[in-house]
Amino acid sequence: MIIFLRHGQAENNVKRILAGRTDGVHLTKTGIEQAERIAKYLNPLDISAIYSSPIERAKHTAEIVAENNSLDYQLDDRLTEIDMGKFTLMNYDDMFAKHGNVFLKFYQNDPAIAEHRVETFPNVRKRVLDIVDYVVKKHGNQNVVLVTHMDPIKSILSVVMDLKPKTLFELVIANASFTIIKEQDKKFSLSAINAMNIDRYHQTW
Repeated sequence: MIIFLRHGQAENNVKRILAGRTDGVHLTKTGIEQAERIAKYLNPLDISAIYSSPIERAKHTAEIVAENNSLDYQLDDRLTEIDMGKFTLMNYDDMFAKHGNVFLKFYQNDPAIAEHRVETFPNVRKRVLDIVDYVVKKHGNQNVVLVTHMDPIKSILSVVMDLKPKTLFELVIANASFTIIKEQDKKFSLSAINAMNIDRYHQTW
């Protein structure tokens, strides 16, 4: 199974800042504790590989998970955060007040998004599908962890569940939560979303 893991709580989450790909945005103390707890939940699984976004908050989460599971991790740009363009480092509420519901426009692939130099949702979905395809071919039925961000996770859910833009906007992927998909015969199925405990998801039915 492919285990998408959103990074632990980061400074920008607390401050409601759109950090995007900005360097130097660290996990909070709570975020580190979240990552440590999630890492222990993964211990019973035979994890074969860990891939991570190169962004600091994801990378630190991956380091904790890898160390607790006696594994190395690999950085992969396909898991990176979306480029927020002109909105980078803007306060979330200020952005809404000045520009309306930018994220709904993002999920709708509104042309205005590209005008603000924000990465488009189809591009996010394309790169995430690309790494999923890579993982399936390289690791087969092994358990692999992909440490990433909210919107890359939403992008795979938009494929697996055929979610509409409004639903994608309203969906919140919690910090340090698992979203688990399985692939069989080139078809995806969803095993978990926003899970905090892995135990029940590695059963076979």
